[in-house]
Amino acid sequence: MLVLASQSPRRAEILRQAGIPFTVRIADVDETPLAGERPADYVTRLAEAKAMAIPAAKDEIVLGADTTVVLDGEMMGKPVDAADARRMLTALSGRRHEVVTGVCLLANGAAARDWTATQVWFRAMSDREIGEYAATGEPMDKAGAYAIQGIASRYIEKIDGCYFNVVGLPVSLVYRLLGQVAPHLRV
Repeated sequence: MLVLASQSPRRAEILRQAGIPFTVRIADVDETPLAGERPADYVTRLAEAKAMAIPAAKDEIVLGADTTVVLDGEMMGKPVDAADARRMLTALSGRRHEVVTGVCLLANGAAARDWTATQVWFRAMSDREIGEYAATGEPMDKAGAYAIQGIASRYIEKIDGCYFNVVGLPVSLVYRLLGQVAPHLRV
């Protein structure tokens, strides 16, 4: 059985849509970046920390994942309030950024981890659009203050890479890593 170490409803929905059976156990992990930590190292470290924070039976595989948005080399986490969401959206407006997700699967002492990145282009947004979008509340629990699968889809011009990575879980990467730690459990 796969155990998702996340309270993210988006990650759970992606696994459901992909037909991968799972259960949820929430991991409590400090998500503070280390000084000078590169985005790929950061999300991979957190994915592994989340997976390791979950107690698992011998027949269980634990999935940890973490996502960040990167603009000009700087990581953008989840906004702390509506003003922070507006700040992030203003920075992303009319620009290309990167969404980076780290994934870790643990099973019976075996670990498989990797990360992926997707390029995302936002069209230019007016101050009014930014304010109205921030006021919807949708940005509040999302890295970079937007949900590509929601209202923010209006502002996304194109992507290069895995769409599901931008939503929060690159399911093809998860499936590949699942084959490394427990090929007998792949559906």
